[in-house]
Amino acid sequence: MNEFPWLTTLWVLPLAGAVLVMVMPAAQRTLARSLGLAVSVATLAIGIVVAVRFEPGGARYQFVESHEWIPAFGAGYTLGVDGIALVLVVLTAALVPLLILAGWRDEREAGTGQRVAHIYVALTLVVEAMVLISFTSLDILLFYVFFEVMLIPMYFLIGGFGPRGDDLAHRQQRSRAAVKFLLYNLFGGLIMLAAVIGLYVLTARQHLGGNGGTFDFRAVMEAANSGQLGAGPAVLNALFLGFMFAFAVKAPLWPLHTWLPDAAVSATPASAVLMMAVVDKVGTFGMLRYCLLLFPSATSSYAPLISVLAVIGIVYGALLAIGQTDVMRLIAYTSISHFGFIILGIFALTNQGGAGATLYMVNHGISTAALFLIAGFLTSRRGTRVIAEFGGVQKVAPILAGTFLIAGLATLSLPGLAPFISEFLVLIGTFTRYPVAAIIATSALVLAAVYVLWMYQRMMTGPVKAGNERVTDLRPRELVVVAPLLAALLFLGAYPKPVLDLINPAVAGTLTTIGKHDPGPTVRPEAATPSGGAHK
Repeated sequence: MNEFPWLTTLWVLPLAGAVLVMVMPAAQRTLARSLGLAVSVATLAIGIVVAVRFEPGGARYQFVESHEWIPAFGAGYTLGVDGIALVLVVLTAALVPLLILAGWRDEREAGTGQRVAHIYVALTLVVEAMVLISFTSLDILLFYVFFEVMLIPMYFLIGGFGPRGDDLAHRQQRSRAAVKFLLYNLFGGLIMLAAVIGLYVLTARQHLGGNGGTFDFRAVMEAANSGQLGAGPAVLNALFLGFMFAFAVKAPLWPLHTWLPDAAVSATPASAVLMMAVVDKVGTFGMLRYCLLLFPSATSSYAPLISVLAVIGIVYGALLAIGQTDVMRLIAYTSISHFGFIILGIFALTNQGGAGATLYMVNHGISTAALFLIAGFLTSRRGTRVIAEFGGVQKVAPILAGTFLIAGLATLSLPGLAPFISEFLVLIGTFTRYPVAAIIATSALVLAAVYVLWMYQRMMTGPVKAGNERVTDLRPRELVVVAPLLAALLFLGAYPKPVLDLINPAVAGTLTTIGKHDPGPTVRPEAATPSGGAHK
């Protein structure tokens, strides 16, 4: 146990900050924003300390904190991070300050137009706290509780805030999108709750928690991989599907994705990025940690089917992105395609696929944040999201157009930018296990070039259309938001080693635990000599 509770401080700090911001007078808008920003920066500083002190070659789970929570049910307050959780913790902590800055004026309450900065900032900090404890939890029940609780503040962020002059139709659309988001994810969570209870019953029958069951992830993982859970394949498959369904809704995986585009375009740009780049990563993280490590045999059985669904999502999201007339909805559909790549890499069950999927979680968070926020800055100036209303923006706002282009090229995984490395690893790792799936998924590279470059051509090039001549370039605050994101895309595109050094041991440990190894090269018997060499 560590002398200082770094992980507890990591999530309690934004939660405490949210409480302080919430109780502030509504008129103190600037102070509320500044306090929220200061708390998020302090949280990032703690995340950096944890990352620096983490030892990639050390214990599997580090900074472990363990206390009794509900001893009668074998539930504990147990936290710890491995390399996979750590990079997502740092991503979350790094994005939130930028999102608070990006949404500095986004706190208008839908329908009233009143500025309620204290509520908006507090909700953002609460979401951050819930996500951070989800990534660091080593207790299954603790994870489940915050997996569900994070939906509530996200629901209010989606449905409760909008631009000036929000009319009745937009308020109704926003309300429907928020309800759809909540119902989809709550239903997935209820299915997962049944699986959590079923898993606890199995541990109780085996007395893994002494006289009863346990929710300790490490104990259940060890029992699951040593065949000590005492359940047949049918039961384990059912429990796997319960967990997988909830994660597939949150990720989202086709065909459970339909809530995402509506929620993304209804929320403010900063809240949409918080949802797609941060909250939704809890779903793919859950697949990698809980589905694989608790149900290894079921994972092997269902991996081909899930890979097929992931490939469908990759192509489907890219095709629908091409046909969009709303720039924000177009970017939302690209996320469906990208989540397909992440899930495909996870269930390829190879070291390269798993490392690529985890790195993709990080890179997708950065690239989506950059593209969505820049598009948000542009649409707020113009007052419309319709692509056809733009044109010639690069003549009046060259910096905005240039940053939009870089973020768009990252989205299509241009070599030299961060997403290319992760997408390449996913495809290589998948090809060794499922070559057909990898080949089909590769078609999305061409489709991505179509939707990104066509979008840029229609919006940024050509003569300046009427109404665009008043579009101003990026302001200093907006440059402060965009510059770190673009710098990260360039740095990780050229030198991803620091992140991969954290990810690779954790991915290798996961696959070793569940008994999965990378497929080796095959040699035809007739091509080998009796001595084992190949014919010339």
